[in-house]
Amino acid sequence: MRTQFEMLRVLVVEDTGPMLKLLIYVLESIGIKKVTSCTSAESAFREFRNNEFDLVITDWAMEPMSGLDLARKIRKSALSPNKVVPIILVTSYSSKENVQKARDEGITEFLVKPFTASDLAKRIAYVMEHPRRFVKSGEFFGPDRRRKDRLTSQYKGALRREGDQYLQKDIDIDFLK
Repeated sequence: MRTQFEMLRVLVVEDTGPMLKLLIYVLESIGIKKVTSCTSAESAFREFRNNEFDLVITDWAMEPMSGLDLARKIRKSALSPNKVVPIILVTSYSSKENVQKARDEGITEFLVKPFTASDLAKRIAYVMEHPRRFVKSGEFFGPDRRRKDRLTSQYKGALRREGDQYLQKDIDIDFLK
């Protein structure tokens, strides 16, 4: 697992100084060497546009642009260079409604505060080892809500929904360049 983590390029977005330092420390302690941090979603999107990242970890509650706003821009903006990057939302808002709202904005995984270093490492490993298919349906673009990783761990590209059918699109994505 450590070798895999060494290759990852991670963007961390957190507006609270102590929490940002803690996240960076945990990421470095589990072997991630390429960590870029931002204290606002606005600066994070600029950073995201100008650099390649394998993973985004963002807090939800930030002002004036939240982590959900950042996820929406990553998934839908014409300026986004990687609309299928995995996004882990770190938050203390864990109600079912909030989880559904995050899912609907294209969040890949949800991590509730407080969490341990092991929790974060497991979530990162899971996201990277079991990439989710992506769905475009109406206004929604994001990870498929149905977990297919039990059947296959190979990413086969984005899905496009037509009626009750999901059609495979030919999109070649390499999360760990």
